[in-house]
Amino acid sequence: MTLPPAYETEDDRWAAVQARDAAAAGHFVYAVRTTGVYCPPGSTTRLPKRENVEFFDSARDAEAAGYRCRRRARGGQAGAAVDRAALVARACRVIEASETPPRLDDLAIEVGMSPFHFHRLFKAETGLTPKAYSSAYRARRLREELGSADASITDAIYGAGFNSNSRFYEASGQLLGMRARDYRAGGAGAVIRFAVGQCSLGAILVARSQRGICAILLGDEPDLLVRDLQDQFPKAEIIGCDSEFEQLVARVVGFVEAPAMGLNLPLDVQGTAFQERVWRALREIPPGMTVSYAGIAERIGSPRAVRAVAQACAANPIAVAIPCHRVVRRDGDVSGYRWGVDRKRELLRREAGE
Repeated sequence: MTLPPAYETEDDRWAAVQARDAAAAGHFVYAVRTTGVYCPPGSTTRLPKRENVEFFDSARDAEAAGYRCRRRARGGQAGAAVDRAALVARACRVIEASETPPRLDDLAIEVGMSPFHFHRLFKAETGLTPKAYSSAYRARRLREELGSADASITDAIYGAGFNSNSRFYEASGQLLGMRARDYRAGGAGAVIRFAVGQCSLGAILVARSQRGICAILLGDEPDLLVRDLQDQFPKAEIIGCDSEFEQLVARVVGFVEAPAMGLNLPLDVQGTAFQERVWRALREIPPGMTVSYAGIAERIGSPRAVRAVAQACAANPIAVAIPCHRVVRRDGDVSGYRWGVDRKRELLRREAGE
């Protein structure tokens, strides 16, 4: 995620208002002295004269100065959608700027809504709850900080917004799936058990970390699947497992043969905030149904991110359990699939009961 500019000067802020720049939402609001109302910078309302405009860092500051929030007249649905997006964008900026995850009540106050309605709006616009967005953002920041060879692990912890080592270590397993030093070392110290089997779609590899299934890979050559797993975790301790683990593989194979039966096993899914939003939406598609890439983009509140949705599907490391095979083009064409279009067609045929 690329953060928007700071909009620190009044000239920058006025330029954003003139451009109706929705990306500036959350950085400031502008108030109009002649009407007594304030608006987000992406508002589609008629532009006021510059001499009548006053800028505030937040809606709370504007209200403290005696201004009230502008209420859109009925019928302006497109403009209302812009306003909703601006409110959520403002909340996202607050989450990203906070040293610790802000409380739901505080976020709701910031945007002038009740906690219930704000929570519902935020999830509808982003595909995530505020808490999940905060966790995903901090996880991304942490990965970025740990990816810098110049920063120590302690620097990375504080750079990701944790104000103490103890708070970080309480959450590190959930954020990274392993210790920070192991993540920085490409999985060194992590133990990943795997086994390779056969199913009607060819070779299948199932791998499990300490937290859950971290890979289900399909292909023609078992050796290539093992190499793929090693590429994902280049320095982890990867162990080929015994007959007891192969029982887990048999269970996964049964699920692949009949996806409608479900797979009641924990998954260890690690991706960017955007990828996790897409993968969560994929798991909500029931067997026998398909959704277009554009449809997934709309579900997660990013209707223009169709290409990014396709990329997230291609990066999915857990076949069938995260059902990217249920995503097709808008015209119904099967399109691509990480493990081969023929396998995708076969999975869809089975789920359709053909």
